[in-house]
Amino acid sequence: MPDPGPSPLQSGLPAAAARFGAHILAAAAGSAADPSLPSVPAAPRGLPGPPSPLLPGAAGEPAPGAVEALPVEPGLARVLRGPSGLGTTGLYPGRRVRTHPSAHVPDTPPGGVPVPRPAAPSVASAAFRPGESRTATGAPTPESPPEGIPIPGLYHHPVPEPDPERVAEVSRRIKDWAVDEVELYPEEWEGQFDGFSVGRYMVACHPDAPTLDHLMIATRLMVAENAVDDCYCEDHGGSPVGLGGRLLLAHTALDALHTTEEYQPEWERSLHADAPRRAYRSAMDYFVRQSTPSQADRYRHDMARLHLGYLAEAAWAETDHLPDVWEYLAMRQFNNFRPCPTITDTVGGYELPADLHAQAAMQRVLALAGNASTIVNDLYSYTKELAAPGRHLNLPVVIAAREGISDRDAYLKAVDVHNDLMRDFEAAAASLAASCPVPSVLRFLRGVAVWIDGNHYWHQTNTYRYSLPDFW
Repeated sequence: MPDPGPSPLQSGLPAAAARFGAHILAAAAGSAADPSLPSVPAAPRGLPGPPSPLLPGAAGEPAPGAVEALPVEPGLARVLRGPSGLGTTGLYPGRRVRTHPSAHVPDTPPGGVPVPRPAAPSVASAAFRPGESRTATGAPTPESPPEGIPIPGLYHHPVPEPDPERVAEVSRRIKDWAVDEVELYPEEWEGQFDGFSVGRYMVACHPDAPTLDHLMIATRLMVAENAVDDCYCEDHGGSPVGLGGRLLLAHTALDALHTTEEYQPEWERSLHADAPRRAYRSAMDYFVRQSTPSQADRYRHDMARLHLGYLAEAAWAETDHLPDVWEYLAMRQFNNFRPCPTITDTVGGYELPADLHAQAAMQRVLALAGNASTIVNDLYSYTKELAAPGRHLNLPVVIAAREGISDRDAYLKAVDVHNDLMRDFEAAAASLAASCPVPSVLRFLRGVAVWIDGNHYWHQTNTYRYSLPDFW
């Protein structure tokens, strides 16, 4: 069977939202005065709608047994569409959307909300189209057109190409910061830094950032997190031995030490002792200037989760423990991308209030978002990690070893695990949006969904770092 390409959009949000009464519509209409939620122009005919699981952007036939979406009142539909205005062009029609060659995106009816399309075939039946290349080489520059194709059968949503001017400027600024402000890497690592393409990554993940300064918040934190991972855990001097002590001291760059006057200066000097701590200290300093106290505390909490995941993986490496699949997935819920989408409101220039962020339903959405986006990393980095010395745990490797199946079957099963997590994320986000239609909640949920899509886009197109296995 042919590669199904990008998966259908299966959110039940429009139907659920249509059941809200007049008081909800009045509240939505009243939010027009909120500068973070300006009105959104209707999609021009013949262009796909926004590729978000929170507002389906393509029409099609309903899945068997699916409930047809009811019309959504204009006020509520505007809120559900998410942010608009300066910096949000990438979220909406009017720019070319990358799709896999086999993907077909029909027109969105003007003013209408399309019904969900049927589910994509199982990944096991996916195949490359004839003549497609599975790999590509060479580091793309920030301005060059990206390459790469998505993993066959992977459940994902295409995104518009990131604004090339923003990509170029963010790339320039982050390199200046890395070289001049924090002395992040020696000269011989420059090619790897450029090949990471962090500017394209962050612009794709945060198209609603109102200014370049907002984009730089996420970009510095992303680079700092990767510096800690590379230098403490991975292939640039990292080791599981003594990792806990190094991570603890680095974490104090995010969550400051409060000690006696005698010992405070020694701690402050320690923040400049190595590149990871310098990067953490500087990136966090910029972050707290633009965030609220609750947003900063939320980020510190999620970074503690990340460091706990690092320590679990390191402990398994020291004891040569091969985890069960469920244990591995538990570790990956902590050692994952969650700190990145959790700051989507700070980068967007607004705030999701702490009590709304802390509710159990939102925590489930964020956990599923982090889990799904992290398994994307496992899948795209699979061949890169196999080529590295030693045994590097990732989901296909653990499934193959624990369930006694071939490498190919394990990889395809890992794709199915990702797809299940993505659908669970979409269902949880739609349910929360329907039960709590507060403008900041709706905007935050859309921002997290867009972050997931941008994260996949970066993995797919970063052929400097990643290539696909020969399984199709």
